[in-house]
Amino acid sequence: MATFFEQNKRYLIWMGYILLAVVLLLWLGPLIGEKRPSRWVQTTITGLLTGGIYALIALGIVIINKASGVFNFAHGWMMLLGGFIFYSFFSSGQVSLLAAVLLSSVTVIMVMTMGSWRDLLQPRTALITLAAIIILILLMSLPGTEWKFVRAIAGGVTGAMLLGLVVERFTVRPLIGQPLFAMVLMTLAIGRLLQGFIQLTWGSVETPLQIFTTPEGTSLPTIKLDSLQELLGGVAIIQPGLLISFVLALLAFVGFVLFFRFTNVGLAMRASAENQRLAQAVGLRVRVILAAAWAIAALLATVGGVLQGGATNLSVNMPLLALLAFPAVLLGGLESISGALVGGLVIGFVQEWTNLLFPGTQAHVELAPYVLLMIVLVIRPDGLFGEKRIERI
Repeated sequence: MATFFEQNKRYLIWMGYILLAVVLLLWLGPLIGEKRPSRWVQTTITGLLTGGIYALIALGIVIINKASGVFNFAHGWMMLLGGFIFYSFFSSGQVSLLAAVLLSSVTVIMVMTMGSWRDLLQPRTALITLAAIIILILLMSLPGTEWKFVRAIAGGVTGAMLLGLVVERFTVRPLIGQPLFAMVLMTLAIGRLLQGFIQLTWGSVETPLQIFTTPEGTSLPTIKLDSLQELLGGVAIIQPGLLISFVLALLAFVGFVLFFRFTNVGLAMRASAENQRLAQAVGLRVRVILAAAWAIAALLATVGGVLQGGATNLSVNMPLLALLAFPAVLLGGLESISGALVGGLVIGFVQEWTNLLFPGTQAHVELAPYVLLMIVLVIRPDGLFGEKRIERI
């Protein structure tokens, strides 16, 4: 009998999976049948649209993992801080000139000196630095509500890059060559530090970020699938804020994927994650790679925070979204950029369907994503698109 099980172990395991799937369908089938088809369509669309934001958050986590080999547990608070920076420029009719000068000067100088402070001494670099500072000051100082989006985008991008560069320069860079666990603990400490800074600066009250409104300031009308009303037995409604957030998140995702695919940054990040000391030995500028990775991750976090804040509100609960992005990262694969997109969409889909079938509970937030993650990791420990590592001695 033992020999039989050993020889047919793989087939028996898959039979167990199929049996479990059948039991799950028998359990959920009646619950699904109780809902109207219009709710099925609306839940599916809402889940995929929500998953787009999860995918964008997961992409930022994957970038840090590819560069340094660690999970960034501060990503959720970086989202919220980036969202509040955008909000400050968006809601202010006139930005302080001194604040614009300081923010743009410090950010541009840190960008131009990612490798070494001596880079700033070169005449060409100094000229580019001065021109970039002047342009950013002009953009961030534009007065009036008609320029609020330009002002907020310039301020949000600048603040996000400064956040990422400061975190890398003063907390991550000193740990190059140290155990990865030290970096993991550092990201946890950064998250708590950002939490305290946000609460001291903007408070703990939910703040509406009204970016998805008409020029008159009213909310955008909902999209109703009236043409399918008879077929679906009801009207499926799509929230315009979620739809716009999904499109913008997808565009940002595609843009960064193309950036990494057609440049040497992606390969350099992977080499740095494998062995930072060896990467330095072969001529890679690990400091520049890490700085660029953290700046990009902070920018992605800000985009995700702005989109989520526009769809809902800016609140201290937003960092919890990063906890839902972690299953998306592991589901798609730790080093897979395309896996982050698929994982985010799947998590959003599962979350909304769980909320439909089990309303009034927290199963869609606290249970369903992690149960799905456990199932996938049991079948594919490296994720859906992850690479299997083989250690040779």
